[in-house]
Amino acid sequence: MLKDITLGQYFPGDTLIHRLDPRTKLIWLVGYITALFLAHNVWGYALMLGVLVLEAALGRIRPKTLLSGLKPLIFIVIFTAIINLFYGSGEALWEWWIFRITADGIRRAVFMALRIMLLICGSFLLTYTTSPLQLTDGLERLLEPLKKLRVPVSELAMMMSIALRFIPTLIEETDKIMSAQKARGASFDTGKLTERARALVPLLIPLFVSAFRRADELATAMECRCYHTGGQRTRMKQLVFARRDILTLLVLAGLLAAAIVLRGLGT
Repeated sequence: MLKDITLGQYFPGDTLIHRLDPRTKLIWLVGYITALFLAHNVWGYALMLGVLVLEAALGRIRPKTLLSGLKPLIFIVIFTAIINLFYGSGEALWEWWIFRITADGIRRAVFMALRIMLLICGSFLLTYTTSPLQLTDGLERLLEPLKKLRVPVSELAMMMSIALRFIPTLIEETDKIMSAQKARGASFDTGKLTERARALVPLLIPLFVSAFRRADELATAMECRCYHTGGQRTRMKQLVFARRDILTLLVLAGLLAAAIVLRGLGT
């Protein structure tokens, strides 16, 4: 299960999506999420699904990779769908005590589950096709106007980049610790819920120790390279909007317009 968590991983490539400016991809993600929340019927969700499939094809990201990333979050998706199942209006198809299922509730549950999955997959595509360094530079440039308000933009972008970068590392470390504990007779999949929670204690302690050790090593490495807060950072590669970035943003504007139009259509 841990190996299925792919958030923060970067798959190098030379596709159209990889070559886009990181600022363009960040703006696209925000626009895609906005259009996703504007979707209100079958046509709107069909459009968003088609856009996601096209993005994955252009970035040469296999559907299996995207779907495997959903496995650790499937419980959240199902739980959210079940909650929305009982909040529909109209004539009841099934009713017991305070629980009431309607056709509108089923529609809400399906659409909410689909919305969460599309949102997660869209976010995964950003990290799959953008390196942590590019994400840091793009986010810092987008938030640069906030520097006039004395917001530590550079530090915030660096922290977010480091957090994304170390997610795969911590997952790999957790998998190694679990394998070592299982070799010593520990069991994480059997027993009652309280027993499983108690079995996680020998896993969490070495994981926290490893995480703090890596954080200390990273801080020492940054200090040795004279990294300090404040000042003006220089970049080896300057970010420049190309024609493909402008066309991508125009497509995003069209997507938002289409989402608004489809929202007004019937289900």
